[in-house]
Amino acid sequence: MPLRNDDVRFISSPLKIPPFRPEPPVPFFAQTLTKSKNSLSHLIYSLNESTRSTEPFTRKLQSFAEHLYGKSVRICSTCLSMTGAVDTLVNFPLLCSASLSLNQSSAEFPAQSELSTQLQQKAQQPHSVSRSDEERVLISEVLVRNKDGEELERKDLETEALTALKACRANSALTVREVQEDVHRIIDSGYFCSCMPVAVDTRDGIRLVFQVEPNQEFHGLVCEGANVLPTKFVEDAFRDGYGKVVNIRRLDEVITSINGWYMERGLFGMVSGVEILSGGIIRLQVAEAEVNNISIRFLDRKTGEPTKGKTRPETILRQLTTKKGQVYSMLQGKRDVETVLTMGIMEDVSIIPQPAGDTGKVDLIMNVVERPSGGFSAGGGISSGITSGPLSGLIGSFAYSHRNVFGRNQKLNISLERGQIDSIFRINYTDPWIEGDDKRTSRTIMVQNSRTPGTHVHGNQPDNSSLTIGRVTAGMEFSRPIRPKWSGTVGLIFQHSGARDEKGNPIIKDFYSSPLTASGKTNDEMLIAKFESVYTGSGDQGSSMFVFNMEQGLPVWPEWLFFNRVNARARKGVEIGPARLLLSR
Repeated sequence: MPLRNDDVRFISSPLKIPPFRPEPPVPFFAQTLTKSKNSLSHLIYSLNESTRSTEPFTRKLQSFAEHLYGKSVRICSTCLSMTGAVDTLVNFPLLCSASLSLNQSSAEFPAQSELSTQLQQKAQQPHSVSRSDEERVLISEVLVRNKDGEELERKDLETEALTALKACRANSALTVREVQEDVHRIIDSGYFCSCMPVAVDTRDGIRLVFQVEPNQEFHGLVCEGANVLPTKFVEDAFRDGYGKVVNIRRLDEVITSINGWYMERGLFGMVSGVEILSGGIIRLQVAEAEVNNISIRFLDRKTGEPTKGKTRPETILRQLTTKKGQVYSMLQGKRDVETVLTMGIMEDVSIIPQPAGDTGKVDLIMNVVERPSGGFSAGGGISSGITSGPLSGLIGSFAYSHRNVFGRNQKLNISLERGQIDSIFRINYTDPWIEGDDKRTSRTIMVQNSRTPGTHVHGNQPDNSSLTIGRVTAGMEFSRPIRPKWSGTVGLIFQHSGARDEKGNPIIKDFYSSPLTASGKTNDEMLIAKFESVYTGSGDQGSSMFVFNMEQGLPVWPEWLFFNRVNARARKGVEIGPARLLLSR
C-alpha cells in the first residue's frame, strides 16, 4: 500500500515578486541560469565553472597537482559563495556544490605551515593551473562513503553516485580536472547536497574516496502564495517522491511543471523559491501577479496621442472578465480585447500590463481607439417591377445611425424607405447591456410603420384596383445568455393592421366580398408574447445551430386575435473529405 501524504498542507501568504514585464512569465530558475536549460544541476555547474577562474581555487588545484604524488593528501569540498545574479539564492540549502582543496592535518604532516607557504608560492607561478590540469595521478581504488568516511546506509545511493562517475575508475590515471568533473556529475545526479573527494596514499596506491552527503527524505510540503494553483495538481506532482530521498533533478522537473501550468493558461505566476526545511519538509513559494488596477486610455485615431473619449469608462470595464484581485491571465486579457472589439464602437484595442510599484501586482492599461459614433446615409434607385405613374419605379432611402448613444454603447437606428406603392419607416433602439444588471441582459425597443402591396396576399383584383396593407408595429424585447452557447429572448409586440384601397380609404372586403380583417372592423389589433431560444455551436459559418420560436396571441380584448404559432429550425455542418455538407431543416 502506498504511503499516505498526511503531512502535506497548503497555506497562502502575500509575496513580493520582481517588477513585472509584459513578456510571458519566465520560470524562476531560468532567470538565474547562465545556461539555456532550466535545471538546478546546470545552475550548480555554472556556479562551479565560474569559481574555477578565481585565484584561491587556482592555488588549491595547483597545490593538489604538485603534491599528490607520494603524499597522503585530503581533498575536501567547500560550498560556493554565490554573488552577482544569484545573490537571491544564498540561503537556498539545496544549492551546494563541491570544489577541490588541500587540507593536511598536523598529526599526519608536521611541516604543514612550511608546506603551505611553499604551495602558495608555487600557486603564484604563471600557467600553474593549466599544467596541473594536464598532470595525471594513478588511482588504484575508487569508493563512495558518507561525510564521516563510513559506508552509506543506503546502497542504492552508493550505486547512484558510482553510476554518475565517468572518468574516476580503479587503476586509471586522472587529472585534477577529471576529478572535479566527476564531483559535478555526482552533484548533478540530484541525490546529494555535497561531495568531498578525498585522496589517501595506501600500500596499493592512491585511493580516491568521494564523501557524499545525501539529501533529506521528503516527508511533507508547505506551499505558500498559490491562490489559483489547484491543490490536487501540487499533491500529484509531489506524491511519487514521498518517503524518498529528495532528488534535485526531479524537484526541478516539478517546478518546471508548475511554471508550465501557469504558462499554459497565460497566468502571470511562477515558483519564486524552494527550500528544504528540517524534517524533510519542502517549502515551496509561489508568486502570482494579481491585478491591482485597470484603467482606460483613449487614443486619437490620427496621432495616436491620448485624448478624451466619448465612451464612459465603466461601459468598457464592465465588459471585461478580468477583475481587480485576480491573477492576471494573458489568455483572459486576449478574450477581453475581442469582447471590447465586438461592441462595435472601437477601432483598435490593446492591453498593456505595468508593474504596480513594489507591491508585486500589475496595473492594466487598456488603450482604445474609438470609431466615428454615427452619421447619415441616403440612396435611391429604380425598380423594374413598377412601370406606371409619373415616378415610374423610383425608390429612395434615408437612414441615421448612432452606435454609442450617451457613451453607453447604446444603438439608435432610424430609417425610411419609400417607393411608388410600398414604404417602411423604422426606429430601433438597443441597449446591449442594461445598466445595473449582472446577467448581461439587453433591451430592444422597436417602432415600425409599413405599407406593402396586397397582391402578395390577395392577388390581383379583377377591376385592376390596387390594394395595400398597412401595419403599425411596436414592441420591446429582452435577451440574455442562458448558459454557454445558449441564449433566450422574450418580448411583447403590439400590431395594428388594416387594408386600404388605392385612394387610401380603409376597406374590409375585397372585390369578391371576402373579409379582409378577422374582427370585421377596418383594423385588426393583436398583442403577441414571444419566446425564442437559440443554440449556436462554434459560431463559425456552417457550424451547428438550433432555433426554437413560439408566439402566442393574447386576447386582451374580445376582438383581439388569439392564436399560437410554433417554429423550429436546425442546421448541421458535416465534413465529407475536402467538402462540407450543410444540412438544414
